[in-house]
Amino acid sequence: MEGTWRLLKRHGWSWQQPTRQAIERDDVAVELWKKEVWPRVRAVRRRVTAGSSSRMRPASR
Repeated sequence: MEGTWRLLKRHGWSWQQPTRQAIERDDVAVELWKKEVWPRVRAVRRRVTAGSSSRMRPASR
């Protein structure tokens, strides 16, 4: 979050937070998404092999 704050400040923006939640917000749907969808999305990250910043095969030049 600190990096986000610095970026906002650099561009002359401020951190704003709504005073109340949107009427349309569906708390049940939000909790369901957090428990079921987010772990699957987060788990998709692909690890790069150590020492390689390229997706190309080492033999291909």
